[in-house]
Amino acid sequence: MKRYECAVDINLPLEKVVALFNDPANFQYWQDGFVSYQTINGQPRTTGAISIITFLNKKEPLVLTETIQSMKLPVQMTALYEHEHGSNTMTNTFMELPGNKTRYIAEIGNAKGYGLIPKLVIVAMFSVYKRHNQKWLNQFKKFAESTATVPNL
Repeated sequence: MKRYECAVDINLPLEKVVALFNDPANFQYWQDGFVSYQTINGQPRTTGAISIITFLNKKEPLVLTETIQSMKLPVQMTALYEHEHGSNTMTNTFMELPGNKTRYIAEIGNAKGYGLIPKLVIVAMFSVYKRHNQKWLNQFKKFAESTATVPNL
């Protein structure tokens, strides 16, 4: 699968955006079907940490293993996401923009399907995956901007 990129500009300063992004307690507010995030090896949210992320997808559990390959926040984080049927990498980049704004860019690539059917699904569903990731970025923007009036968030 070729790589793709999604982006959104958020009306908050970089430090606030990154803090909201990097806190798994917030995932429920912008990732559809999010159930839990549990670090099983290493220090949470650091390079080398391995975590299990569980979602409900059409009432079926979807379990991903996240391995953080590079944690260089507030600028960038890259992780490998693995599922029983495939894997991909995702690089999240944050850029400070004028006027206390932040650009959040998610680049997804290196998708691999394990077996013929998963490989075909990845190719056939490319545009669906891109739209889904853009939706999550848009939901993150809405969530993050909604916290601007909430103290300590």
